[in-house]
Amino acid sequence: MDWKLEVVIVPVSDIDRARHFYETQVGFVVDHDTRMGENVRIVQLTPPGSGCSIVIGLGMGNDMPPGSLKGLQLVVDDVDAAHAQLTAGGVAVSPVVHFEGAEQVEGRGGPWNSFVFFSDPDGNSWAVQERPGRD
Repeated sequence: MDWKLEVVIVPVSDIDRARHFYETQVGFVVDHDTRMGENVRIVQLTPPGSGCSIVIGLGMGNDMPPGSLKGLQLVVDDVDAAHAQLTAGGVAVSPVVHFEGAEQVEGRGGPWNSFVFFSDPDGNSWAVQERPGRD
């Protein structure tokens, strides 16, 4: 049996601001923006190429405070291109870094060890990791 993670709820304080950030600045695709009355709105966004989406909204029974989700991770083929795309979108993004033990060091590392980090306007944090090329 396959178990597939397909949706992660990201707690935000302002749905329109968060939608703009993820859609326009980061480049996620809006799958739907659905209102089901005055107290329910669900916006689903998917990173290009991903099988998992995020949901932001109102009335979903989520009690996580805005900005409390930490360590979401995306994987890309080219961390430098991802850094350039985020920067072009106006996202405050870290330089490319790698880890030497527990220490974060600026610059690229070996396979699976090159990252950039950013946060959304509420402080939900993301890591972007480069995966090794596939031959």
